[in-house]
Amino acid sequence: MRKFIHLLSALALLCGLLAAAPAQAQATRTWVSGVGDDANPCSRTAPCKTFAGAISKTAVNGEINCIDPAGYGAVTITKSITIDCNYTLGSILNAGTNGINIPFDSFTAVGETRKTVRLRGLSFNGADTGLIGVRITGAAGSAGSEVFIEHCVIDGNFGGAARGISDERSGGGELYVTDTIVRNTGGTGILVNPNAGASAGSRIDAVLDRARVENSNFGIAVGSAARVMINNSVFAGNTAAGIEAEGPFAAVEVNVDRSVTSGNGTGVANGGGTVTIRLANSDVAFNATGISGVTQSFGNNRISGNGAAGTAPTPIGADSAAKGQQ
Repeated sequence: MRKFIHLLSALALLCGLLAAAPAQAQATRTWVSGVGDDANPCSRTAPCKTFAGAISKTAVNGEINCIDPAGYGAVTITKSITIDCNYTLGSILNAGTNGINIPFDSFTAVGETRKTVRLRGLSFNGADTGLIGVRITGAAGSAGSEVFIEHCVIDGNFGGAARGISDERSGGGELYVTDTIVRNTGGTGILVNPNAGASAGSRIDAVLDRARVENSNFGIAVGSAARVMINNSVFAGNTAAGIEAEGPFAAVEVNVDRSVTSGNGTGVANGGGTVTIRLANSDVAFNATGISGVTQSFGNNRISGNGAAGTAPTPIGADSAAKGQQ
């Protein structure tokens, strides 16, 4: 009898623990589908319908994958995560709003070696009223953070700030944009501006490789306390300038290599302040003005066919070796 009573007590305790446990543990990999349901567990066989529905069921450092090329809605990301729809091309319709918000100050999850967000294989459609495709913010919480944007298309943001990618982290961080197209924005295609005001900010290090920014006001605009490397990229048809940098509060450095600025108001513009723009192996052609303000050249650029040449670049180095022409 005593053993039977102990068994009943143990069963009761187990039932209590099960009742107190969460109904569903977060998974390292979750799935979304156009025919899914956010009430599902987001498994491969029972997928969710939206990124917002899947993210709450995805563990820190986990991954959301797309089963089919459907529209999965805008989302705010508050933990290290990957959204990977490469080869499937998941879509986000962000009419009248931002597509993806990444507020690093709101990251509170345990188990993040570094705060890291990876976006891959996504198509953003602002439907000409979108605000910002991807907005990245953060003060102290963004220190050491990373954002990777790969194989994405961002289009049609003409509302509000009207930007494609907007990196506003005053606490610093890293941004990597690869094989990505940003086009048709009323403001700036890609903004990297860690120090928008006079207060001190930490530096953002950004790398653009095989990026295209077309038909915006500014192709890329770089603000105080940023260091940007642009490689194998195209900035075309932008009303104000293809590449623009200004550093009224802190130094800015922009290196441009093997890239094209064409058909812009100004190809490359130094907007003033403490700015260093270095050009190598690049074409500045068919702009209304080729270059505005002080730039530096390694002597192997092609500046031609512009309505006005503008300001001639200052040569770097006195011989071919110093100019990188070994």
